[in-house]
Amino acid sequence: MGGSMGVKRLVPLGILISGRGSNMEALIIAQREGRLSADIRVVISNKADAKGLEKASSYGIETLVISHKDYQTREDFDRALADALETRGVEYVALAGFMRVLTPVFLSRFPMRVLNIHPALLPSFKGVHAQRQALEYGAKVTGCTVHFVDEGVDSGPIIAQVPVFIRDDDTEETLSARILEYEHKIYPLALEAVLTGKIRVEGRRVLGFSLEGLF
Repeated sequence: MGGSMGVKRLVPLGILISGRGSNMEALIIAQREGRLSADIRVVISNKADAKGLEKASSYGIETLVISHKDYQTREDFDRALADALETRGVEYVALAGFMRVLTPVFLSRFPMRVLNIHPALLPSFKGVHAQRQALEYGAKVTGCTVHFVDEGVDSGPIIAQVPVFIRDDDTEETLSARILEYEHKIYPLALEAVLTGKIRVEGRRVLGFSLEGLF
């Protein structure tokens, strides 16, 4: 009976991608190294040519393509996506470069259990090309944000953020690369805090977790 004492529960996790899957890989590595209490059940992409699918397969993780083009409405696509995740026992969902806005049809199946990482300090520079937006606006500081997903665009409660200073000679590419380094660091940390119940949500405030002093 004592053999199960202290065994960490691995929470069934699904990851959604649309591209190269670098944040997905950061989560997989964290899980393999014991830094993420997740059982990654499946990686799903809405694009068959997403590079991250091969990457996930190389780690022995099931991959699936569910194309939004095969469905007449966003709701139909989201229903198929949620069905595929629930069939595999997924409890939490991590978006890692998933370029679709999820509808209430999906979010109601995983209430406050869908997370995303965004390459800006929300609520600034929501949506696509956040790094370009920051440069064009003339911002001096940007960064990255891990947040819960709600029905808006990058508008859910914020779990963690790290600032990145913008240099005079930055391009969209150089800025994106520097931000990405921090994305890979903070996403596993923030997701681990959620999966292990360290955080609590009061209104829009996510309490009980801090990156202070880590970067």
